[in-house]
Amino acid sequence: MSPNRALPALLPVLLPALLLAACGGIQSVVPQQSTLAEVRDRMGRPTDIRFDRDGNELWEYATGPVGDQTWLIRAAGDGRVLDVTQLITQAQFARIVRHSSTKEQVRALLGMPSELQYFGGEAVWSWRMRISPQSGYYSVRFNRDGVAVETLVIMDASRDERDRDRGGDRGRR
Repeated sequence: MSPNRALPALLPVLLPALLLAACGGIQSVVPQQSTLAEVRDRMGRPTDIRFDRDGNELWEYATGPVGDQTWLIRAAGDGRVLDVTQLITQAQFARIVRHSSTKEQVRALLGMPSELQYFGGEAVWSWRMRISPQSGYYSVRFNRDGVAVETLVIMDASRDERDRDRGGDRGRR
């Protein structure tokens, strides 16, 4: 694909990430002070909106599939931000219980997967992740009943080399 054609094809993926960076991003969201209206003004439309059992509104901002962060903003009924949580962490991965966790539970823990694949009727969901200084994927395989049966971490050395070639160590935050 020529460079002139590649840029328009990548815009839907890159534009949200660029806008987040330009607007102050997640660092500008202050729990107990910011409102959802302010979040939308600063960060744009969320990747997903849902509600928890307590009626709190959950806004998800996923930087995947090219990024390795998914932020969840939980807000009260009055629109006040209660907390901001990074979902793509080793602590969240550890909460997934093989032969017990369902697709719904995994989705609530990690946010929307960056990749969905199917093998022999079983689903495999994957998320980009960084275990500093390395990048990779965290994957969960579900049986036909939608229960997690296997988790897997696959490190991506080629992505780390590309990051270094661009002059940055994305592991430093």
